[in-house]
Amino acid sequence: MAIVTKTVDYYDGAVRLEALVAYSDATTEPRPVVLINHTWAGRDQFVAEKARKIAELGYVGFAVDMYGDGMVGASPEQNAQLMQPFILDRAKLQRRMQAALDAAKQLAEVDAKRCAAIGFCFGGLCVLDLARTATELKGVVSFHGLLGAPGNTEGNQINAKVLVLHGHDDPMVPLEQVVAFQQEMTRAKADWQLHSYGRTMHAFTNPLANDPSFGTVYQPDANRRSWQSMQNFLEELFA
Repeated sequence: MAIVTKTVDYYDGAVRLEALVAYSDATTEPRPVVLINHTWAGRDQFVAEKARKIAELGYVGFAVDMYGDGMVGASPEQNAQLMQPFILDRAKLQRRMQAALDAAKQLAEVDAKRCAAIGFCFGGLCVLDLARTATELKGVVSFHGLLGAPGNTEGNQINAKVLVLHGHDDPMVPLEQVVAFQQEMTRAKADWQLHSYGRTMHAFTNPLANDPSFGTVYQPDANRRSWQSMQNFLEELFA
């Protein structure tokens, strides 16, 4: 078995986006697709590696490009500049996520009726907004994602199953935001779970994260446990 990777162009209006797609060559049958949403840095090697790991599980990994042309930030300041327009305009974020889902469903390798999404940090926010707005989605997983409601989805019923994997000591997601998110999911009648890892900060899945003053620290136990929880969740979704 080999993992095949390729880039796929798709569009949000006039904006060209460049996904990285990964899948196993062990079968030619359509299989479930998992969108993978990047951190504020863009569609970098971290998320490309996650796409390959998803492919090793037997799914199609579709690494989403939120910024266009596969753009990757070169510094925290540039990352923030790239991300901020989507934080300020969640409808724009939601449209771009829908464009990615639509593109993934068109791939010959994909079973369009079995779609899910995972995301890291900013990407966690992206997949949660997809769950808040999309109907043709089995489920989403947020790894150390931002949880704040977008303000334009109140009253929507969430049909996708939701799994949030959260560091209890994440300074970017305070306890009151966690509680508000749980209340939002309950009002939306979602099938939701939230796993909170003790002694764990933001970006706990990233081995390069080592800045306690910023709140980003790799935590190998939480990384391992969260990936296993995601695998169990995807197996349930696609059974």
